[in-house]
Amino acid sequence: MVKKLSALGMILVFMAVFIGVAIAEGKGNSRKGKYLFRKSCRTCHTDGAAAKDLSPVSKTQAEWVKTFEALDTLQCKEEWANLSEQDSLDIYSYLHGHAFDSPSPAKCK
Repeated sequence: MVKKLSALGMILVFMAVFIGVAIAEGKGNSRKGKYLFRKSCRTCHTDGAAAKDLSPVSKTQAEWVKTFEALDTLQCKEEWANLSEQDSLDIYSYLHGHAFDSPSPAKCK
């Protein structure tokens, strides 16, 4: 009986670990996203550049969701196409996580 309970306990622990990893896998890395945003986007999205000035606090979280749902309609869609799916997710995580109405909005550009 004890062996069966300990085996069941081990199975439950492994299931919890795998579920946690699966949930975490779908999220981007905000720190990497900040780097990628500055490297890939800030060259055009700054004062006096080709595109309008843009930073995480330029939009609310809901507006960032809508923006990322329509990446293929943006003027810079070719640049987005050059990024990997994970890089796009990382940039989204940074912008959404530090949006104007987020719990931790960006303090500077």
